[in-house]
Amino acid sequence: MNKNVAAWLLIGVFGLAGCGESEQAGESKLKLFVFDCGAFTFDDVTDFGLSNDETPVRDLFVPCYLIEHAGSTLFWDAGLALDLVGKGDVEMGPGVRVRYQRSVLDQLHDLGYAPTDIDFVAFSHMHFDHVGAANAFKASKLLIQRTEHVAAFEHGADNPVFEPALYSELATSTTTLLDGDHDVFGDGSVIIVSAPGHTPGHQVLYIDFPNTGPLVLSGDLYHFRESRALRRTPVFNTDAAQTLASMDKVEAFIKEKGATLWIEHDQALADTLKKAPAFYD
Repeated sequence: MNKNVAAWLLIGVFGLAGCGESEQAGESKLKLFVFDCGAFTFDDVTDFGLSNDETPVRDLFVPCYLIEHAGSTLFWDAGLALDLVGKGDVEMGPGVRVRYQRSVLDQLHDLGYAPTDIDFVAFSHMHFDHVGAANAFKASKLLIQRTEHVAAFEHGADNPVFEPALYSELATSTTTLLDGDHDVFGDGSVIIVSAPGHTPGHQVLYIDFPNTGPLVLSGDLYHFRESRALRRTPVFNTDAAQTLASMDKVEAFIKEKGATLWIEHDQALADTLKKAPAFYD
């Protein structure tokens, strides 16, 4: 073979290989999918520590999230109870209505996932509107603060807004008990941040996206934008002082990381977000 031809062939082969590596390097290994897992309407918001004159907001979004990370998956928060799907507005109590149009399990199926495909499951806390589909993920490894595990599985009936039947099957799940912050995938890209007070083991989630930028999912550290601006805590929090300390911790963390905060229940924010199968990376 002519030496010049051979040289050009080698250049072509290694050039193509380099091009492939470059393209792969440009692909994000981190993705976030947002699911609509229901909504609330409240006639009165005073239980959230706000007067009805301090916010016009009466509708709260209920999200679920899937994080993909280099072949592994984390499911965060599980929405309203699945038996509410397709029933329209349902009265949950005086002046409180919920609705849930399409099951998150069906939304996951659209992406090619069954619950048994999910590696890790974690919840900001175990209130009923965050664990509605929890039992479907009993095969996933549960990441939960030790204090929340005790509250949920040993004293669930004693804690307001807990519905143990919604998560009871996770009692035998493979579980990692957390005593503070936790690096989910070991590379700093997804971190569970302990933020107790709303419940004994409440936590928020940090995601460091290469394109979207750093993001914090609030759990129920805040329910309304005014909750954050005015530093208000719901009357049903387990520890108001601890909640305020967690607000300070998370706000300092947000500033340190240069992160954006998504208040999970913020309906106005939710209306602007891309929903699955679209994603953030």
